[in-house]
Amino acid sequence: MPRKNRFTREEIISAALELTRSRGSAAVTARSLAGALGSSSKPIFGLFENMDEVQQEVQKAAFAIYQQRIADAMASGEFPPFKASGMAYIRFAREEPELYRLLFLTHDADEKGAMDAMRHSLDYVKEPLERIYHISEAEAERYFRDLWIVVYGIAALIVTGDCPYSDAEIGAILTGFSLSICKAIKEIPGFISGDFDRDRLFTEMIGGCKNG
Repeated sequence: MPRKNRFTREEIISAALELTRSRGSAAVTARSLAGALGSSSKPIFGLFENMDEVQQEVQKAAFAIYQQRIADAMASGEFPPFKASGMAYIRFAREEPELYRLLFLTHDADEKGAMDAMRHSLDYVKEPLERIYHISEAEAERYFRDLWIVVYGIAALIVTGDCPYSDAEIGAILTGFSLSICKAIKEIPGFISGDFDRDRLFTEMIGGCKNG
């Protein structure tokens, strides 16, 4: 009768996840994981084919944590849904920098990344955007895409240690950008399709600022 493994798959994944959180995904090796378990590497390879499989499971666990952060933020009522998802993404970068790096800064072509996160968040916020701002589905998608680019940039600054802004300041940045996009959608014919005279519009805006 085969000897029962000392650890379950879940226990090994949990240990690998904690190693990733504290030291980064590159630190998760057979030796370091065995050390965290207080064991040899034999139990690991009794349940996993190789360390690549362990890393894949860690990534799934990390993405589940991220998804729960988004869901909790959406349900909290602290911000409107479309702002809540952006702030949750940014807070995830601040509070879980190594998991953020794993999910959104270091991935292969067939793995989840920032664009998958954007599409996941859009599923939550598209209907509230349409309802609250009285805009079409295409306009809601454009609004969220543009705002997401700003959100991703701020999160990247955070994990690289270059973001000097507090949550309150970041919230104000997102609010200001959100208002600008909403105003453009509602007041500039052809904004969504890109079929408008940019030069004329900027000339009018600059002229209006000077006259003011």
